[in-house]
Amino acid sequence: MEAYTGFAEVYDLFMEEVPYRQWSRYITELLEEYGICDGLVLDLGCGTGVLTELLALAGYDMIGIDLSREMLEIATERRVQSGLNILYLCQDMREFELYGTVRAIVSICDSMNYILTEEEFTHVLTLAAKNYLDYGGLFIFDLNTEYKYRELLGQQTIAENREEGSFIWENDYDEEEMINEYNLTLFIREDSGYYRKEEETHYQRAYSCETVQKMVEQSGLKLLQIYDAFTHEPANENSERIYVICQRGEAE
Repeated sequence: MEAYTGFAEVYDLFMEEVPYRQWSRYITELLEEYGICDGLVLDLGCGTGVLTELLALAGYDMIGIDLSREMLEIATERRVQSGLNILYLCQDMREFELYGTVRAIVSICDSMNYILTEEEFTHVLTLAAKNYLDYGGLFIFDLNTEYKYRELLGQQTIAENREEGSFIWENDYDEEEMINEYNLTLFIREDSGYYRKEEETHYQRAYSCETVQKMVEQSGLKLLQIYDAFTHEPANENSERIYVICQRGEAE
């Protein structure tokens, strides 16, 4: 995947309204509910490291994995400025590898929606279940829902114009395949004052709660909860984003 190459330069600019601090507090609360208050945590699909740093500030020893070198370069620059001890690895999340186990894995901001087949999705969960989660460890991830793609994003064009850069984001949701294709056109301001045009195509897939439950069970993880995002209420047919909480069983 070549996504988040040119977009990496302006990603934080256009995502500045995302309430990362709220997201971090919610994730921290979920982790603490199951007794995970410190220790190693993996941020899978960490992007530019904003959430990774917030979780590090909350007391976790953070590892960040992302496929985009451009995004990781920005994350590394952020780490230099903050002085936080975070390990960043450039890897495909579908085949991620760690040196040992972690107490928890989190994957936020629709990173798991980029996995386009059930087989690959189940494989990622299985890697966590068999190789990289401590016994009793958690895997927490969010997903954009079919409702959001169908009713809110599909066939919609979103645009934003700023002096530092502009984007046009065109969505096309295939209800049969449950895949949202969005074509992103970027105009990024250079030091010369001229704007450079970049184009990227992204694909994300929706997964029903029933499919998520099936994949979790197949992986060997235990499904604990599927919440309507940022609440402790069960996901419903109008949920735009859901949070899935899974756990590796204790040693026998």
